[in-house]
Amino acid sequence: MGQIISIMNQKGGVGKTTTAINVCACLARAGMKVLLVDLDPQCNATSGLNQKAVSAHPLVADVSWTEAVVSTKIPNFLLLPGCRSYRQVSKLHDGSAVPSERLQEMLTGILNSFDYVLLDLPPAVSPLSETAVKMASLVLIPIQCEFFAMDGVVKMTSMIPADKWLSCGILMTMADVTLELTKEVEAEIREHFGDIVYRTFIPRDVSIAEASGYGVPVIEYAPRSRSARAYIELTMEILENEQE
Repeated sequence: MGQIISIMNQKGGVGKTTTAINVCACLARAGMKVLLVDLDPQCNATSGLNQKAVSAHPLVADVSWTEAVVSTKIPNFLLLPGCRSYRQVSKLHDGSAVPSERLQEMLTGILNSFDYVLLDLPPAVSPLSETAVKMASLVLIPIQCEFFAMDGVVKMTSMIPADKWLSCGILMTMADVTLELTKEVEAEIREHFGDIVYRTFIPRDVSIAEASGYGVPVIEYAPRSRSARAYIELTMEILENEQE
């Protein structure tokens, strides 16, 4: 049975999609079969893998996920592209229970086909995101290393049940270790959230932006970069935690 990882934060611009793409790539390079589901109407996970958004999302249209998935340049790494259609996006996130029910049905049906299914969620609370949290074995929450970093997490406390926090992992991103501010924010985050904060953090690295521009994961674009090494270490930490 495959594992579901929901990647989310109510604050945008924290490295959520970059994390989704690169963790998927690392898992696939480790020989696991992985599916990334783009549920964000910005479709950054789709364009970040040099793919085109679809006109009809399987969760709201009469399209099966098997028809909609596409292969990426990395073996074992498949993508369910996102949709930018205003009508489709509205149906996904307008509070209707139908898309969330279809998400649950889809995930239940495909877990035997993949080792990991990663959900790239929009920065919004909806029945869809609540379903994604409920079904996830891991809720991965990227936090940018800045003083307002915890704002998005605080907003999510109403959506994530108390017992589900035990299945959460907080990842610090865009960290500049040369700044005293970064050290202060890191100390505050670790003190506040304790053991659910990953040892690994993602450094601020121009290679990430460059890789996105070329539509490839940073571990492919610049495999010796600091950010590529960090995502490899993060993936190893995720796998280690799963075995505990």
